[in-house]
Amino acid sequence: MEVQERKFKVIGTRPIRHDGVDKVTGRARYGADVSLPGLLHGKVLRSPHAHARIKSIDASAALALPGVKAVITGADFPTHKSAVVPMGELAMNPLYLSMNLLAHDKALYDGHAVAAVAATNPHIAEEALNLIRVEYEVLPHVLNVLDAMKDDAPILLPELRTSGTPEKSDKQTNVASQVRFARGDLDAGFKAASAVVEREFDTAMVHQGYIEPHNAVAQYNSDGQTTIWTSTQGAFTARDQCALALGIPASSIKVVPAEIGGGFGGKIPIYLEPLALLLSKKTGKPVKLVMSRGEVLRATGPTSGAHLRVKMGANKEGKITAAQIWMAYEAGAFPGSPVGAGSMTVLAPYDLENLQIDGFDVVVNRPKTAAYRAPGATTSAMGAETVIDELAEKLGIDPLEMRRINGAKEGTAQPAGPKFLRVGYLETLDAIKNSAHYQAPLPKVEGRLVGRGIASGFWFNAGFQSSATVNINSDGTANVVTGSTDIGGTRASCAMIAAEVLGLKAEDVHPVVADTESIGHTDMTGGSRVTFATGYAVYEAAQDAVNLLKQRAAVLWKAKPEEVVFQDGVVSRTTNGQESLTLKELAAKLPRAGGPVAGQASVNPRGVGPAFATHLVDVAVDPETGKVDILRYTATQDVGKAVHPSYVEGQVQGAVAQGVGWALNEEYYYDEKGTLRNSGFLDYRMPTALDLPMIETILVEVPNPGHPIGVRGVGEVPIVPPPAAIANAIARAVGVRMTDLPMSPAKVCKAIAEKQ
Repeated sequence: MEVQERKFKVIGTRPIRHDGVDKVTGRARYGADVSLPGLLHGKVLRSPHAHARIKSIDASAALALPGVKAVITGADFPTHKSAVVPMGELAMNPLYLSMNLLAHDKALYDGHAVAAVAATNPHIAEEALNLIRVEYEVLPHVLNVLDAMKDDAPILLPELRTSGTPEKSDKQTNVASQVRFARGDLDAGFKAASAVVEREFDTAMVHQGYIEPHNAVAQYNSDGQTTIWTSTQGAFTARDQCALALGIPASSIKVVPAEIGGGFGGKIPIYLEPLALLLSKKTGKPVKLVMSRGEVLRATGPTSGAHLRVKMGANKEGKITAAQIWMAYEAGAFPGSPVGAGSMTVLAPYDLENLQIDGFDVVVNRPKTAAYRAPGATTSAMGAETVIDELAEKLGIDPLEMRRINGAKEGTAQPAGPKFLRVGYLETLDAIKNSAHYQAPLPKVEGRLVGRGIASGFWFNAGFQSSATVNINSDGTANVVTGSTDIGGTRASCAMIAAEVLGLKAEDVHPVVADTESIGHTDMTGGSRVTFATGYAVYEAAQDAVNLLKQRAAVLWKAKPEEVVFQDGVVSRTTNGQESLTLKELAAKLPRAGGPVAGQASVNPRGVGPAFATHLVDVAVDPETGKVDILRYTATQDVGKAVHPSYVEGQVQGAVAQGVGWALNEEYYYDEKGTLRNSGFLDYRMPTALDLPMIETILVEVPNPGHPIGVRGVGEVPIVPPPAAIANAIARAVGVRMTDLPMSPAKVCKAIAEKQ
């Protein structure tokens, strides 16, 4: 599909967000705000051990406590076999899903849910947890991927076998799978290199850090139907996961998505919803569960830590002749790290003839990982982008020019094989080169060493399934109904797309996020897919509404529909130029012209536009303490077409802020017993406004030919470059290559001292 070169009237403007008043007045209803008559409160008992066999659970004392209405354990889940079950574009293992919700025979990480209680108030439920007696047999644990891959490592899942290997093996292992992308001749490529850099990297497990904890309210009815209210990134995804874990029909579950206080990928999995459902079924009452911050950090999905080995060579002209990357990602206690995505994205910004990428998904005694904004890509880019920078330094080539020499463009083959269509990576390099930041001299900071770093990133984005309806109101305004949770402003973007098609103002379109019984199937909000895919559905539904409006006008004028045109919110008759009606005028006449107008569309678009970003950062390093301050940051990105530029800029700025935390401060810290020691925001150090400058953004618009508006997903790629860009800036400042995330003051100080 070729995007028409035309001027938009609504797309590209900056209207006030449609949900703004609700958010700032507190009227918006989040998951924990839901309250129903007879509501019971649930709490979850969690394992204090990183790895332990559960010998017995005695809940009799808890059940005897006045106010306690029910207790559930892993025994309340149906029996599942370990198998991968397709779920639309996703695949899940029902055994591991249910085992993560409530431990079965073993607890596999500190904080693993073991039992859940429902009581008349949360204080009684909390007290009941202390009365449940669990007999554990503590087992050896393993927290590090390299240790977990050893032959003598403690085995987490006895039935696990490595998939993706050329030869089948029946050996017990912690390596769930491996993936390889390769092409060309590595040996010949390295022989042709004038410079070769080889380094190893370690990155820490980090959390998405959303403000709102996980929550769920469930009401099970005697007819077998259940309603669940929850803050989720995908109502249909949550419904289908609950059905899979509990072995019940998806049609028996209605999920009502509440407002969501952040997700970033971490609210795609389910944790509390099936527990609330089971407790409600046992008690006959609605049940609410809400996590504490400690539970969020201990027992929900962070993203993987990893170990990387990167070897790369380039000739004297700066052309990369060979690249070899080996990566092992922490999956947590159950398979499913984003190592596949990390492997697909790591070298994607570059046109390479000779490459080999090996990725390993490894289970360890940590919480099961979840998506976190471009999952896997930030980790792998830390290795590749810093090695490219070091190669440029060795060859005496400007690091931006090094990237231009090797930059991907239309026709370049990705690591996984497919060739790019129209992409804007080189344009992001141009935008940085022409920026005021790049052209400004490095600032001087007394007592500090200052450096400037650059890094690029890639994310393939996603399409998946979406549905939408566009309803014309009697006053000529419109309602847009979708099934996509709004995390990054997609209510506004979908309303603006409909307004563009209908010739309305953005304010005249009311966007609604519906439950699973009120809209057609819509996949989760993730993969930077909503403005692309759900926006595509809204565009098609609005076009359907336009066709219906033309039919209604034809009835009024006793004309043929093909004799009616619709443009800029006005219908007119081609055979009689005197006859025309505004949308408002026509809407009032619909009852006499054939009835209401409700445009509908369900799509599964394949023309996904991948995204590239290039970031530039200036840092000041205190050589005495190792503290790194961000002085200036500029992020440029190919955004396809910015529907609402303010939202796009906000997505980029928010991702950079998270990337800075990942680079400098954030990490899961476990003690020798496998206990998480920083399970709160006081000790899990996220950046605040005091840690960041105003992040400058430059939006590059290279329209995606696979979308009628030219949209590319924008929310994920901006988190990919920050750690590598900051590492490169530190190297330019103090002459030390940092290979361990986070680059905390202690690590930087130690590296400087070792160099001296």
